[in-house]
Amino acid sequence: MESNLDRAMVLVVDDDPSILGLIVDILDSEGYSVVSARNGAEALREVRRAHPDIVLLDMQMPVLDGWEFMQLVHDSGLQFPVMIMTAGYKAAKVAADVGATDYVGKPFELDELLSKLAQHLH
Repeated sequence: MESNLDRAMVLVVDDDPSILGLIVDILDSEGYSVVSARNGAEALREVRRAHPDIVLLDMQMPVLDGWEFMQLVHDSGLQFPVMIMTAGYKAAKVAADVGATDYVGKPFELDELLSKLAQHLH
C-alpha cells in the first residue's frame, strides 16, 4: 500500500550533476516522484510545469541562483515549501534570510534529508 509520501512531488535544484543525480536517485528509490533542475531558471519552469509539493534548493548556482529564485517566487505569489541545501555553517541564516521552510547543511546526512523532507510533506 502506498503512503502519501510515495506520491509527493519533489523538485531538486542543484548545478552539481553528481549531487543532483545522487539526490534524485535516492528520492526515487524512496518512492517520491522527482523532477530536477540545474539552476534557478530551470527550477522556475519546473515549478510552473510540475507543481512540486516541495523544492530542495541549492543556493549557489549559475544562471539564476537560489537567492534570485526565492525572490522571484515570493514576488510571483507562488507558495510551496522550500528546503535549501547550502554550506552547513551558514545554512540556518540563509534559510531565514530567504524565507525558506527549512534547510540542510552541506554536506548533509541522508537520514537528515529524508527525515526533514517527510516532516514537511505530511
